[in-house]
Amino acid sequence: MRRRLLLAYSGGLDSTVLLHLLATLRNAGGVAAPWQLRAVHVHHHLQPDADRWAQRCRARCRALGVPFTLRHVRLHLGRGVSLEAAARDARYAALGELLQRDEVLVTAHHEDDQFETLLLQLMRGAGLAGLAAMPEFARFGRGWHARPLLTVDRRALEEWVRVSAVDWVEDPSNRDLRFDRNFIRQEIAPRLRARWPAAPTVATRSARHLADACELLAALGAADLAESTTDDSIPIDALAALTAARQRNLVRHWIAGRGLPLPDERHLARILAELPAARVDAMPEVRWPGGAVRRYRGRLYCVAPLPATGGEKVWAWRRCAQIDLGPGLGRLSLMPDASGPIALARLPERLTLRWRAGGERIQPRASGPRRALKDLLREAAVAPWQRSRLPLIFAAARLVAVADVLTDASVLANSRTRARGRIVWQP
Repeated sequence: MRRRLLLAYSGGLDSTVLLHLLATLRNAGGVAAPWQLRAVHVHHHLQPDADRWAQRCRARCRALGVPFTLRHVRLHLGRGVSLEAAARDARYAALGELLQRDEVLVTAHHEDDQFETLLLQLMRGAGLAGLAAMPEFARFGRGWHARPLLTVDRRALEEWVRVSAVDWVEDPSNRDLRFDRNFIRQEIAPRLRARWPAAPTVATRSARHLADACELLAALGAADLAESTTDDSIPIDALAALTAARQRNLVRHWIAGRGLPLPDERHLARILAELPAARVDAMPEVRWPGGAVRRYRGRLYCVAPLPATGGEKVWAWRRCAQIDLGPGLGRLSLMPDASGPIALARLPERLTLRWRAGGERIQPRASGPRRALKDLLREAAVAPWQRSRLPLIFAAARLVAVADVLTDASVLANSRTRARGRIVWQP
């Protein structure tokens, strides 16, 4: 099967060279061409000539027989977010949306870009993952991301353009020294190359060494995590058995695996110092933008910010056995299960989903009283911050289930029940 490539085509020198190379190699293969190629131009609406550039990119692709897509993006600058970072994030978000399953996004990053990236990361105090800079091939969205020119010097690309007499677009913002990368490209990198001509090549080699070290640390973090716990939390005792460096590595690996942004060095130090030292009966936490780590009953828990709940949802469960609860809240399923705890015939056609408001009661046993939900959740060792995330399932005014944690006696199956089921909550 031929590989499908999506080229990020800005119209600049680097991506113009890569477009021609890929199109030429594709055409040389004839019916046995090694790949299908299409191109996308992301229009940021930042330059007066941006519309004209987009049309030139379209015309170039048409001349080469490459399918072309124009994608418009609008930037939203939050407090403390640079224009450079906002444009990059918007561009990659658009590319990720366009990328099809198992398709390869191809970008024209070259050796000088890698050199600049390494210098930028050094100035930002990055860790190994940042200093490893850009990989030649990596997972991206539904597919992959390849940088086939990463070991090619920019001067070689300039020479190709000169010999081939191919025109390209020069973005005037590339000369704006307010942007960090431009400052490094125009003021710092040339001086380093003048002193050490092989500086970009050497830096790229160092980045590869750092990438290897980063991969080894990830493997060690995964092994330490598997050794420490069987769920999503980390016992304080297991963490204390590791050296300080392995503790930091384990916590970083654990948080990254939860899909949350990593804490900076200060917050990481607080996690490892304050939480283990807290009183046994305390429930301290360390928060940073996008995440938090909490201690509860001798274990550390990593949690995302609480999503907004509120309101209610009606669930016609016989017509749709699964319902999406909203961003960050997961989904509920009511699955047939011969050994399930719920008698399906006792459930009404329509259920109502709500979240905790306080004062809810449920009857967990037919022979017992209705009890306060807060007491039952505490007895079930549900962490305090998780309790408000639990979807509550009502039949009319009666609370009949709390996610897949508690079930009311009014809908419990018995030995004579035929149609049985089970609620599954996927947070």
